[in-house]
Amino acid sequence: MHERVIVLVEDNVNDEELTLRAFRKSNILNRVVIVRDGVEALDYFFSRGAYANRSQDEIAQVVLLDLKLPKIDGLEVLRELRAHAETKLIPVVILTSSVEEQDLIRGYGLGANSYIRKPVDFTQFVEAVRQLGLYWLVINHAAPPVLPSA
Repeated sequence: MHERVIVLVEDNVNDEELTLRAFRKSNILNRVVIVRDGVEALDYFFSRGAYANRSQDEIAQVVLLDLKLPKIDGLEVLRELRAHAETKLIPVVILTSSVEEQDLIRGYGLGANSYIRKPVDFTQFVEAVRQLGLYWLVINHAAPPVLPSA
């Protein structure tokens, strides 16, 4: 049985806590895996480093990806996810405070499924997360996981 998780790639602890509070307030009960930089995100997805022994039963239902990350930025993480058979079909939602049009264009160009600007107001943020959860976790039918080749 696969455990469907939400992967939150976020380096700002305040935004992380806000997102987790919004999930709780919206009754989104999926386990959230938090990674705090681009290298850690790629290690998680490709079972390397600290995640070398992670359970292959753990499947990302959706990735919430910040763009401004330490070590490797979010766009490079997205590029790597789309370049590998095991991860190219995972839904990736860019969740960022960036208002740069170039980030929006590049994000979609690299295969993002959605691009959401983080609202500053907590009530608007909770509503955005509620709608995001409803769509990506309930309404959307995700592609079946592609298991790594042996």
